[in-house]
Amino acid sequence: MRVALAQISSSDDPNENLATLRAATEDAASRGARLVVFPEATMCRFGVPLKPVAEDLDGPWAGRVSEIAQASGVTVVAGMFTPSEDGRVFNTVLVAQPDGTRLRYDKIHLYDAFGFSESKTVAAGSRPLTFDVDGVTVGVATCYDIRFPRLFTTLARRGAQLIVVPTSWGSGPGKLHQWQILATARALDSTTFVAAVGQALPTDETVASSGAPTGIGHSQITDPFGTVVAAYDETVRVDVHELDLGLVDKARTQLAVLANERELPAAEPLHQADDRGRNQ
Repeated sequence: MRVALAQISSSDDPNENLATLRAATEDAASRGARLVVFPEATMCRFGVPLKPVAEDLDGPWAGRVSEIAQASGVTVVAGMFTPSEDGRVFNTVLVAQPDGTRLRYDKIHLYDAFGFSESKTVAAGSRPLTFDVDGVTVGVATCYDIRFPRLFTTLARRGAQLIVVPTSWGSGPGKLHQWQILATARALDSTTFVAAVGQALPTDETVASSGAPTGIGHSQITDPFGTVVAAYDETVRVDVHELDLGLVDKARTQLAVLANERELPAAEPLHQADDRGRNQ
């Protein structure tokens, strides 16, 4: 399977970002990619109000992405924002397939960490998503989701051989190391390929130092045995990679963590000793 990672740097202009998406998709398709994965917040970068740019999946931005996917004959995965009934937005991953189908994954685990409170403006999703590309089952996670192994093993148990992780990672001490370790660990947990695609480090110093998670680059693909088979630096890059999906079955035979996992009993409450026991 040929997969493209599109490590771009989104602006705050959805139309400009759409032009970037079109150019990258056409380039990747010309090199034989069947799936093109863009980062979280492809529609609009973090650090600006998101509610004014949010659109439903039947809106113009997703519609244009769908047209690009159909014209290029590939599946496109890209982060966008959709309205929530409570006045916030969903942090949504759009899956636009070449037959015109549009699917969505709303980020389940919100980034309320390292001093950032995503849940103030973003509503949490609740439903994992898998989809098909040429007979291959692909799962979806987003950014902070990568810290939660159960989502990845759930996707694997639903048949995922590849899990894509569109991301706009926050900068800070140790954050790059955490990103690299987490992407590798989740591939081992789920015995899948993990394609973790980040926003490139912004070249605008004002954006990069805004305090918002605007990206640090370093997209990577990890195979089911934990080997990093592609690793980018912090700059903009679009490239195509051939994945040997036979490694998934091999890993699930030799490194059978999904088959060997045991259900643990629920924790029992600690019982306080009675007065007589305490006095003895």
